[in-house]
Amino acid sequence: MTTQARSSVGVIGLGIMGSAMAANLRRAGYRVMGYDVLATRRREHRLAGGQIAPSCRAVADGAGIVICSLPSVEALLATAAELAAARPRGGSRRSPRPAQIVIETSTLPITTKEQARRRLAAAGVILLDCPLSGTGPQARVRDLVVYASGDRAAYRRAAPVLDAVARAHYHIGAFGAGSKMKFVANLLVAIHNVAAAEALVLAMKAGLDPEMVVKVIGDGAGSSRMFQVRGPMMAKGRYVPAMMKLGVWKKDMTIITDFARDAGCPTPLFAASAPIYTAASAMGGSDEDTAAVCRVLERMAGTARSSKVKVQSAK
Repeated sequence: MTTQARSSVGVIGLGIMGSAMAANLRRAGYRVMGYDVLATRRREHRLAGGQIAPSCRAVADGAGIVICSLPSVEALLATAAELAAARPRGGSRRSPRPAQIVIETSTLPITTKEQARRRLAAAGVILLDCPLSGTGPQARVRDLVVYASGDRAAYRRAAPVLDAVARAHYHIGAFGAGSKMKFVANLLVAIHNVAAAEALVLAMKAGLDPEMVVKVIGDGAGSSRMFQVRGPMMAKGRYVPAMMKLGVWKKDMTIITDFARDAGCPTPLFAASAPIYTAASAMGGSDEDTAAVCRVLERMAGTARSSKVKVQSAK
């Protein structure tokens, strides 16, 4: 591997999360080779100071560590096939090259990631299962947590790259354990998001100003990270631009449902939240943020946004 390649990191998938990670990598001093199937995203990456690769294979040729942030099963399997077909990276006996590492950050079924892992392993490439906890805005300010799993030595090699994109990262265990942790985390996100909306709608129904509720409740024991992150959107009743689109979240909800079913574990609160997300998507569209569940509960409660009572601080 060349000196240039050692200082380079590839990013495949330059959407909300991928572009944010690419920006943080550049700020950390890495040369970032980026690729996305959408030309607009490639152009934005170049204008931001990144290097554009014409294909996934070109990313593999230019970087020893590659981050994938992909939207679907099909995208991951196609990307794994391209990376596996890239030129051999074994080096010579006198100067062996370390195995290439692919950091897979998407939320996808473990069976799919395992299929990609086997395909890459046959080509001498190590795939790490590393889903992310955090939203797009959190990713931009490096406020992510990475649930890493897979080869521990590869994780240690990748740690400086993970440091550049996240405030914390943990090695959870064998390949797939990171995704299991993410599914558990997303179950809580789904419930807490609806709980935040339910509390705000009750407050509005009682005549309280929702923005004051976000400020006051957010400072107390009843708060949650979802209340803090999505409460302001709910209080304003504005759900674009999205931090997590309802259309993408539907995919994540399905994965969690299948995961819990396969584990033989009942999830009654999560199951109760699912129809509210479905209704939110039907009312506003799949491009709105998941905070739009608040609109559904407002309609159920017959809440009027104009009914507000200002609450003054005791200070």
